[in-house]
Amino acid sequence: MSALLTQLRQQRLGSVLLLAAVLLVVFPLLLEPFRLGLIGKYLSYAFVAVGLVMLWGYAGVLSLGQGVFFGLGGYCMAMFLKLESSDPESTKIQSTPGIPDFMDWNQITALPWWWEPFGSLPVALAAVLLVPGVLAALIGYALFKRRVGGVYFAIITQAVALILSVLIVGQQGVTGGVNGITDLRTLLGWDIRSDSAKLVLYFVNAALLLAAIGLCLWVQRSKLGTLLLAMRDKEDRVRFSGYDVAMFRVFAFVLAAVLAGVGGAMFALQVGFMSPSFVGIVPSIEMVIFAAVGGRLSLVGAVWGTLLVSLGKTYFSETFPEAWLFLMAALFIGVTMAFPNGLAGLVDSHLAPAWRRLRRRRPATASVPAAGGPVAPAAKAVVSMPAEGRPA
Repeated sequence: MSALLTQLRQQRLGSVLLLAAVLLVVFPLLLEPFRLGLIGKYLSYAFVAVGLVMLWGYAGVLSLGQGVFFGLGGYCMAMFLKLESSDPESTKIQSTPGIPDFMDWNQITALPWWWEPFGSLPVALAAVLLVPGVLAALIGYALFKRRVGGVYFAIITQAVALILSVLIVGQQGVTGGVNGITDLRTLLGWDIRSDSAKLVLYFVNAALLLAAIGLCLWVQRSKLGTLLLAMRDKEDRVRFSGYDVAMFRVFAFVLAAVLAGVGGAMFALQVGFMSPSFVGIVPSIEMVIFAAVGGRLSLVGAVWGTLLVSLGKTYFSETFPEAWLFLMAALFIGVTMAFPNGLAGLVDSHLAPAWRRLRRRRPATASVPAAGGPVAPAAKAVVSMPAEGRPA
């Protein structure tokens, strides 16, 4: 058992196992279906926070437009779900049966050609990964090859988020506009609105999130992870060693985008809609806050940070509807000022040293016999020995 604990400490898997126990056992047992559904929605945001740990914490690149990739993944899944619920029988009261309702309202008489492939679930699932990944690769290659980084890269990603949100709202006939794609009901005939379906989707979401953390841990412990850290701290040394720094940054950006796309797809499945309100600047900055509060160097901390901020947002908005924005701002400012490295930094700097000190004290106190207590067997042997045979 001690060897197992030592191995877990060395690999830092204890925190992952604790997170898995909370997500897969504690929450489903203690929370009612509605609250568990909220946790599932928050965990879809955690995919973005985990990706930001790899991009911001390890590669040293801050993106303020991750909502773009979250939204693209969500729209890819929402398009499939909407087409499934828009069969000719269900839409026979429309002017043009067989197309989504918002298209009919906008007097569109035929399904756009780029919507047609999303009638297939495998195509939609591939698009959830490829669309965010390809866009991130194009943006990253164009910028990083020209050594655009730092605050300039952050501003450009914000501009991309603004452009995409305006584009989605403006193309109301084919995107749903400001309302987005709503009324998503079934997945291959399975009603995703029932409590049993929401429970299944919660477990799928949690399992995918844990798999994403495992993938990122593998990257961190590989040579690639070492190079990402070296590139963050000493970029010129890595470049002079012959490595292409730009392509490493492109990889980190694509990885973060793909994870965000998976989170967006799970959001659409669990919540039942997708709108441009999750694509713009404000949600993108909120996602950075998740990673900052949890700790931008900790994958597990990013998940806890997402849960803390999201739960605080829900609690304050329900309890203090007129002042919840100020309370959320105070929470974020207070946590970042008191713990600059987030919740993970608090654990490393305070809780972990206290636990180690406590473990060191236990053997010392246990080895001292109480006054008047029984004599240890070794002591009895010494006492019973004749005087000439006792050790000096």
